[in-house]
Amino acid sequence: MKKSDYKLVLYVAGTTPKSLEAFANLKKICEEHLKGEYSIEVVDLIKNPKLAKGDQIVAIPTLVRKLPQPIKKIIGDLSNTEKVLVGLNIIGKG
Repeated sequence: MKKSDYKLVLYVAGTTPKSLEAFANLKKICEEHLKGEYSIEVVDLIKNPKLAKGDQIVAIPTLVRKLPQPIKKIIGDLSNTEKVLVGLNIIGKG
């Protein structure tokens, strides 16, 4: 699997401080560990609430890794770098 296969979708609710923090944390993690070989789509559920159903979003912010399969989800502001890296299978547990 190439790192360029990472397709990430961040679900937020408007431009709240928590949403902005989650995006900033995600961008930093991706730049440090994926070296620009990724894509991030930000979905604002205030503007597009119906999009939450497709990925079964129950809390925000939520990060969904679409590729590589299987789909993975992480809920929260993404401030715990190790949790995000393990959750996305960028690094192994332990």
